Amino acid sequence: MELQFTKMHGLGNDFVVFNAIDHPLELSPEQIRQLADRHFGIGCDQVLLVEAPRDQETDFYYRIYNADGGEVEQCGNGARCFARYVHDKGLTDKATIPVGTARGPITLELEENDLVRVNMGTPQFDPASLPFTTESTADSYMLEVGSDRVEIGAVSMGNPHAVLLVGDTDTADVEHLGPLIESHPAFPNRVNAGFMQVVDRSRIRLRVYERGSGETLACGTGACAAVAHGIRQGLLDRCVTAELRGGELVICWDQEDEPVWMSGPATSVFEGTITIEDEL
Repeated sequence: MELQFTKMHGLGNDFVVFNAIDHPLELSPEQIRQLADRHFGIGCDQVLLVEAPRDQETDFYYRIYNADGGEVEQCGNGARCFARYVHDKGLTDKATIPVGTARGPITLELEENDLVRVNMGTPQFDPASLPFTTESTADSYMLEVGSDRVEIGAVSMGNPHAVLLVGDTDTADVEHLGPLIESHPAFPNRVNAGFMQVVDRSRIRLRVYERGSGETLACGTGACAAVAHGIRQGLLDRCVTAELRGGELVICWDQEDEPVWMSGPATSVFEGTITIEDEL
């Protein structure tokens, strides 16, 4: 099977994007893993499928697959790349684009400075929304991770996040704690693990070990979850710059019953054609 693709990234969180509007595309987990492989495939953190809308309230639908082949609900950097892709390909001329996802509709806005602003939805802190197995709802939780005991915030941005406060992201033990938290039995569907350093009330530094992909250079939903947790803890103002290893995002959350908005860049890298086996 021969497929045309576009390689994109949002702050180094990279994607392989396919137009599946006119020709619906179903990819197996094995095919996703082949495409994502950085030695034998194209290489990416996630694969995005651009699809026709599934209802009258949206203009498109998009699906997100992690590098391990699993389909996930939401991806903030992917959403920005999605908006840039459909605009650059002439699939829409709108500056505001309503899009359907597995977690529900989101709104993408193309800004004049080449940034993309995304309505990421309202954060959820009910453990069942992640899901997260715990005896009661709290602002933070103690989690036994191997021989360590860490304090986390549990946040759903349509996908699950565990947020840890650290003194310095450069020395945070992401490689060791990340995979242990990701696969912790308290998170039946696994979880994204964010390591947040509060620089001041308007700036954080963040590293994220993503479910199914490992540590990435940036994670949009992870930045939203971290800022939301920091605001609820009284550590951050309502509009915060999140500094990730791939660059910066601006995250704003005006009120607790309102959505989080994220602004950041989206970049096309190259286009190409790849042949993958029909059955793997």
